[in-house]
Amino acid sequence: MPHNIMSILFVALAMVQADARPAQPELHITVVFNNVPHRPGLTTGWGFSCVIEGADKTILFDTGADGAVLLDNLRRLGLSPKAVQAIVLSHIHADHTGGLDELLAAHADLEVWLPAEFPAGFQRAIAARGARVRPVSAGGRLFGNAWSTGPLRDGITEQALILDTAQGLVVITGCAHPGIDRIAETAVRLTGKRIHLLMGGFHLGGTGRAEIRDIIARLQALGVKKVAPSHCTGDAAIALFRQAWGKEFVEGGLGAVIEVPVQ
Repeated sequence: MPHNIMSILFVALAMVQADARPAQPELHITVVFNNVPHRPGLTTGWGFSCVIEGADKTILFDTGADGAVLLDNLRRLGLSPKAVQAIVLSHIHADHTGGLDELLAAHADLEVWLPAEFPAGFQRAIAARGARVRPVSAGGRLFGNAWSTGPLRDGITEQALILDTAQGLVVITGCAHPGIDRIAETAVRLTGKRIHLLMGGFHLGGTGRAEIRDIIARLQALGVKKVAPSHCTGDAAIALFRQAWGKEFVEGGLGAVIEVPVQ
């Protein structure tokens, strides 16, 4: 067989083998409840919730304030509540837990990870729906590549979700009542890794610009590569984060889909 034909065959075989390789796994994070709009055709509401696909389990982080809105947004985004395997709740406030009961009415065969300080009656109501309650009392691994900062206390007890990827950590916050910089520092200390993406509510609405700039400086010194602030961050703070991170700023409003390679 002529040499040039052999070369063509080898190239063709290499292309076929490359196409046959599995696609690189990714985390798909879809914001399904938020007061900050992004994608048209969805219903905004004060609160936060997102679905994480591609981790060891499909996770719903927080449930927003309204179950009917949450379920409708899931449907419009092509997501099924029955695909959720674990719920992680950040804190007790209704704009993060209000959609839980209707979600569990639609699908209760899952785990609910929440700070151990949640009221006993709240935890019993979850169990009565048929879900498995998983109280969190300290920072560490929940399952697979999903970690918790553990309950951080500053008036309001709150945990943040940490997803460990080859790119670095993805840290998702509900309202960041204990401080977004404290949450980020806790995630880095627990895992010994840098943060690839910090997203969710940063609780900076009404905070002075000088203080916001100080927080931004601390996060940048910590090595946070990308940010996607929304919910209770406040328009002024979001604008400052957008300016500080430039092309590494990620839209995190309702309907945003963020993809992160996990390997």
